[in-house]
Amino acid sequence: MPSRSHPTQRQRRLGLELRKLREAAGMSAQEAGALVNIKAYQVSHLEAGRVGITPGRLRTLVCNYGCSNQGFVDALVALTDERDKGWWEEYRGALPPGYLDIAELEHHTRRMRTSSSVHIPGLLQTEEHARAIFDEAIQPLPADEVERRVAHRLRRQAVLRQPDPPRFEAFIHEAALRMQFGGRRAAANQLNHLLGVSEQENVWIRVLPFAAGGFPGAGQTIFYAHGAVPQLDTVQLDAAHTTVFLTADQHLENYRGLFKRAEHKALSPEKSREMIHAIAKEV
Repeated sequence: MPSRSHPTQRQRRLGLELRKLREAAGMSAQEAGALVNIKAYQVSHLEAGRVGITPGRLRTLVCNYGCSNQGFVDALVALTDERDKGWWEEYRGALPPGYLDIAELEHHTRRMRTSSSVHIPGLLQTEEHARAIFDEAIQPLPADEVERRVAHRLRRQAVLRQPDPPRFEAFIHEAALRMQFGGRRAAANQLNHLLGVSEQENVWIRVLPFAAGGFPGAGQTIFYAHGAVPQLDTVQLDAAHTTVFLTADQHLENYRGLFKRAEHKALSPEKSREMIHAIAKEV
């Protein structure tokens, strides 16, 4: 397969999982390559996501690595499918790669969870709110760059309205609900939009009120995408100048625990709607 100069997060993840399986089996890259008639350096490229692999070769490798979890193997095979390039590829070279990786992650997941203390989650933002956020970037963005980012963010939201959409659970701190990005009118429109979206069966909005005190993950914007199997879950964190993806088993376990704790702190979806409605009336 042709070499990739900029593999996506999904392609890198497949390579990472194959490397973890090979190393757990105590096998060298040269030994692994001999199993599928490729060189050791090609195995290294494969494990870095720079080249792809056919389903047949993948099954040969993981079988010889001693992986007996058929559900995990099937999930890895699904990662080899590159026929669906996705709408986000239209933005390749026009937006930071992390933006495209997030859209791809959302496209392939069946369940998403997010926690936010300052911003409304991107999948729930109005156009006004999104534009106001990008206008406040640390390094001011050109007008056309702002418009591209806003358009990309709004297009991502279609994943929640598609047939058989993924379940989306958003834990939003009361502080985020009271922030007035774009002014009072934009803030009111954003709150009313949340109320409307929360009526979708696949969207659960739960508010973390001030009265709940401290809460896990305070200060972070956290996105947790559930993979086809738990081993392929992914955590995405926002940072000032980059997008961080966490895939290590311990990281995944830690953030699963974080969301379980948040569940005990947050209001129910019904009580959350009441609070959002009350705050909207105050704006």
